[in-house]
Amino acid sequence: MSRRASAHVVVSVLLLVGGSLLAPQVGSASSGGAGIGADPTASQAQPSTSTAIAQPGDSPVSASGNGITVATHAAAMLLGGMRFSGTVSSSDAGQVVEIERLGHQTNWTWAPTAHSTVAADGSFTAFWPANHIGQFQIRAVLQPTSSVAARAVAASPALTVTVYRQAIATQYGSGFYGSTTACGETLKRGTLGVANRTLKCGTKVAVYYGGEMIVVPVIDRGPYANHADWDLTEATAKLLGIGGTATVGAVSLPARSAG
Repeated sequence: MSRRASAHVVVSVLLLVGGSLLAPQVGSASSGGAGIGADPTASQAQPSTSTAIAQPGDSPVSASGNGITVATHAAAMLLGGMRFSGTVSSSDAGQVVEIERLGHQTNWTWAPTAHSTVAADGSFTAFWPANHIGQFQIRAVLQPTSSVAARAVAASPALTVTVYRQAIATQYGSGFYGSTTACGETLKRGTLGVANRTLKCGTKVAVYYGGEMIVVPVIDRGPYANHADWDLTEATAKLLGIGGTATVGAVSLPARSAG
């Protein structure tokens, strides 16, 4: 079943400037809704009425260890770029530091991402165009040269970053409380979650808006109007400060398989 409704809209332009994502701007448009009905993946859904809160989504993050420090921002938009900086010993000047990432997109193996040559003072800066969405572990690896080939390769501890895809999100709730969602959950005023047309019920999704992010499960099907990609429950939208339809950053977070 589908529905349509008029709503105040917040149109957010998310741009990466100096490593930070800008706050939203206000506009107006119309919003659509999600679908309520049985879904074959409903058994995978988890109760989503919780005390989860939005948290800063683009804070500076860093990791230090094994003589290496690496730092960046926790979030970027797809193709928005991500800059890494850090230090190693000045005695490693002229060597190459490789930035590596690990996540679902890399099949849970460390993949070369960006590289930089160590400056005379031991500092380095590397840039990645952020050409893949996902949540990644990031580390800096000091590559050995022929003169130090016998030395073990040093790697920093890992830090976590998320690359989001820009998407349109509507919201729903009022008039549907008490209904059973397509994933088999009773929709309540405090239910946290999103509707999506294809992701399996229970899939965790990170939603970024206005500098904050929240991770919630897929609990329903939809949306089917206004070219929207996601439909947020009213409780989810409220935690992010969204008052209608918004352009957000969003990405699913597939779990690492046991094997």
